[in-house]
Formats: sequence, C-alpha cells, structure tokens
Amino acid sequence: MDVLQREIEQGVEILKKGGVIAFPTDTVYGLGADAFNAVAMERIYEIKGRPRHRQLPLLIADAEQLAILTTDELPEIALFLATRFWPGGLTLVLPRADSLPSYLAPGPGIAVRIPDHPLCLALIQQLGNPIIGTSANISGRPPALTADDVRQQLAAKIDFVIDGGRCPGEKESTVVDVIHQTPVILREGIIPSYEIDRAYKEYVESDSEAHSYRL
Repeated sequence: MDVLQREIEQGVEILKKGGVIAFPTDTVYGLGADAFNAVAMERIYEIKGRPRHRQLPLLIADAEQLAILTTDELPEIALFLATRFWPGGLTLVLPRADSLPSYLAPGPGIAVRIPDHPLCLALIQQLGNPIIGTSANISGRPPALTADDVRQQLAAKIDFVIDGGRCPGEKESTVVDVIHQTPVILREGIIPSYEIDRAYKEYVESDSEAHSYRL
C-alpha cells in the first residue's frame, strides 16, 4: 500500500469519527467532514469563521448519492448541466429533499457537485456518505492550492491534511442555482460564465421535450 492510499484510509477513519480533514480536489483544497454529522459541520463553520447563513456545499461520488439529497424530480436544465459538466468544477444548487435535516440545508436548495479528482472521489466512496466540500481556508482569504497553504491558514485547527500535491484547477468551483428552469450564476469560478450561458442556450434551442437527461 502506498503512502497516499494510507492517508486516504486514515482520512476516512477520521471522517467516520466526526473529524475534520483537508484534501485536494480538482479545483482547490477542500475542508471536509461527514455531511450527516451536525457537530462536525458546526466545527467547520468555526474553523473557517464562515457566517452561519452561508450554506456549506457537498461533494458526492455518483448519482446514487445525489438521490438522497434532492427531490425525485429535478429540473431538466439541472440534469442537462450535470451531464455536461460533471464530474468537474460546477456546483449546482438543487431542490433539496424534504428528508434532509435543517442544519444541512435550511433553505429550499442544496449545493452539490461531483468532483473530478480520484483522491477526493475515493474519500467519498470509502466513507459511504456525501462530504462537506468547502474551500480549506479562512473565510475571505485566498483558497489553498497546496497542503502547505492549508497548514499555513488552518494549522492545528483541523485533524488531518491529505497531501495530494498542487490542485490542478487552482480556482474554486462555479456555483449555479438551478432550482428553477433558468440558471442563475451565484459565483463564477473555474468554469467561465460564458460556458454556462452557452450550455443554457444550447439547452433552450434543443427540443428538450424529446430528451431525457440522466446522470
């Protein structure tokens, strides 16, 4: 077993115990915990100094995990954008499932993405739950692109850092609200807004009723 695999397994064990870890993604280093652990989520807010009204995004491994977070009937534009940009640097704000606890999604939407990074996906798959995937930095400071960047900002506040090298994306994900049929870009990140606009135009101009988009 190589060093990185051992670090992944150690990270998963920490997550299972309610710990908080940092790890590389396809965008920037993420700060994560088991999404269904309310105490761990609260700790992430404290570590980052993040306002409580700002929801924490989640990372998932596949469509099966998406099904436990969202409503059964997602907007067609949401499925279209997901098939176009997942796995990758697009975070979609989707209609939340009624069964989700209020601490996880206090409003009508839940922010979700499937990352395009094997280490990150391995963490999620081995944990068996979605993980919180906010950027591993103090709120308002630049995102961390390396494990050393994480340590400089967060130091002893977190339980573990998986050093997977420099993140390839070097920008945070682009966040798009698709609760309704018209996408709203909440934050432009690694995917430029013109690519979202171009995809939406393609969707509108296509015969959407003749398609059934699936992840």
